[in-house]
Amino acid sequence: MTDAMRLLPLEGLLARIGEEYRARRSIFGLPENLWYRAADARAIDIMRDRVEMPLGPAAGPHTQLAQNIVSAYLTGSRFIELKTVQILDALEIDKPCIDAADEAYNVEWSTELSLDNAWLEYARSWIALHVLEELFGLAADSGRRSFAFNMSVGYNMEGIQSERMQQYLARMTGREGDPRVARMIDQLDETIRPLLAGTGLSLSGNHLDRVRSRAAEPLCSSVTLSTMHGCPPDEIEAICRHMIADQQIDTFVKLNPTLLGLRDVRTMLDGLGYQSVSLDEEGFAHDLQWDDAVAILQRLRASASDRQVGFGVKLTNTLAVTNTRAKLPGDQMYLSGRALYPLSINVAARISREFAGDLPISYCGGITVHNAADVLRTGIRPLTLCTVLLKPGGYTRQVQIARELEGVGVWPSAGVDVDALWTLAERALIDPTVHKRHRGTDEVRINGTLPVTDCYQAPCVSACAIGQHVPEYIRLVGEERYADALELIAERNALPAITAHICDHQCQYACSRLDHDGCLNIRELKKIAVQKGDQEFRARRRHDAAKAPARQTRCAVIGAGPAGLSAAYFLAREGFSVTVFEREAHAGGVVRNVIPEFRLPVEAIERDIEFIEEAGVEFRFGVDPDLSIDALRSEGYGPVFVGIGAEVGNEIDLAGDRSRVVRSLDFLWNFRGNKL
Repeated sequence: MTDAMRLLPLEGLLARIGEEYRARRSIFGLPENLWYRAADARAIDIMRDRVEMPLGPAAGPHTQLAQNIVSAYLTGSRFIELKTVQILDALEIDKPCIDAADEAYNVEWSTELSLDNAWLEYARSWIALHVLEELFGLAADSGRRSFAFNMSVGYNMEGIQSERMQQYLARMTGREGDPRVARMIDQLDETIRPLLAGTGLSLSGNHLDRVRSRAAEPLCSSVTLSTMHGCPPDEIEAICRHMIADQQIDTFVKLNPTLLGLRDVRTMLDGLGYQSVSLDEEGFAHDLQWDDAVAILQRLRASASDRQVGFGVKLTNTLAVTNTRAKLPGDQMYLSGRALYPLSINVAARISREFAGDLPISYCGGITVHNAADVLRTGIRPLTLCTVLLKPGGYTRQVQIARELEGVGVWPSAGVDVDALWTLAERALIDPTVHKRHRGTDEVRINGTLPVTDCYQAPCVSACAIGQHVPEYIRLVGEERYADALELIAERNALPAITAHICDHQCQYACSRLDHDGCLNIRELKKIAVQKGDQEFRARRRHDAAKAPARQTRCAVIGAGPAGLSAAYFLAREGFSVTVFEREAHAGGVVRNVIPEFRLPVEAIERDIEFIEEAGVEFRFGVDPDLSIDALRSEGYGPVFVGIGAEVGNEIDLAGDRSRVVRSLDFLWNFRGNKL
């Protein structure tokens, strides 16, 4: 096992996509029904690029590999920021480097690929997106490409001017070709064949020619300059001038939230419950100051206008803070996610007021489904995401955000509405979805260590006492495959109807959607599977039972409570002949005789008992309480399971008159038996 990235050649990437699509109608785990398709053919301009959705991933760990870029595109990304590159391209990044339990922190800051490999990976991604767009009809307007790439570079002028960085820029902007990419495009006929095989999909000659033509276009017409925290003002300005004047490329310069000043940042964070964030006062002093920033932006905007090149700002960078959490390596870490939203949107409001709404803004800072549409309405574009994609649900969260942006109506075509943005910035300081208490301090984690051969384990499965396949049966219920869901539940749960009413659902407390919009009501989803899948599931089981092999061994189960019923069910399922002996007149034990009916209906108990009987289990009721193991042996029973004793309680040491103490189990038992 290694943390090194292994890059797939284009033919391997497309073959992998085709294999999964044939088998499951999904790509990289994203079902086709969750892919984004625009509701109409509108588009929006971002500098010289025209895209069908002003949304996509921000430069980050999830924009290094083609697999991630494809996943982002399928779920709505149409403006894709590539991972930041620099002359130091052989970094070894300590892991873990990201902590995104709530607001996010990271300590990584550049690509893990060499410049040459990064360029090749982005070229593969570029070609793959054109193939998928044409193959699946994902562009609303087939007459033009629906998406754009934006490259991100850093971190100082010396590195930018180095020969290898200059070559990278030339390749990305199309000023320098590369025979490897030309060969990939020339060989698309052969490369696409494994993708199409067995899928029922095809690309005609005209469509393939269109893919070739568009894939041969330059990857980028814009760049985002990602400067280091503490980068000197003259260095920032020099790099931007180089991009504008020498490279003739549309340029966004990324600015830091420290422009607000230490006092305002501290006040905003404290007001929203983030007192635990420890600010680096020295970092505020070293970062670009407000007056310097305004002067630099004015000069660069004039320079870009003279050369007819686009210029704007990217808001914002992460916020450098002191590492006090003991989860990530190093003394410093970088804050992002929803805690960054009020800071970034306030920087945007102040800059827009300074420039009367005439300075383009590319925005990244805590964008979620709760605020994306409001930010777009102000005229800010594009909106880019990072932390939200690292949460449970991943890329599928982006589909929801894209739909929200579609609902904005007519997208703003020029300038930023300063008044609307200022109002939004003020609201951000009291937004309940941004406040720390909205998420709370609970953590979702499994007990013990993570498996060595897997990258994750569902916490809900780990929390379940019997390890039910919770995510899978939730998926089946969502697809309205209720009998399939119930069959999966019954693999490990002999009493699905009973547990659908009274399980203490530890799985819900460990539901990873805690980081999204709250835990799922898992127990209720099980109840839906039971109610809607029971008839079909039983019919299947009766059919299967007729073909099941039988064992000669006879097993006895003493007690028809939950333990005895479960043991009987699983023994019978394995082909044993099973008889359950119960002293009461019916099965269910304490569950039936103690729990009030408004909490657990008798119908639910009877449903599970009937199901167990259908598995071949015999029940004997009114059995002598003094039944002995020897007596059972004399009747020919081999293994004996004893499942009794739940009604035995522990005496509680209570002060006062003990004659007035009523045992709760006795009281409830008598109440259910109408003996009071």
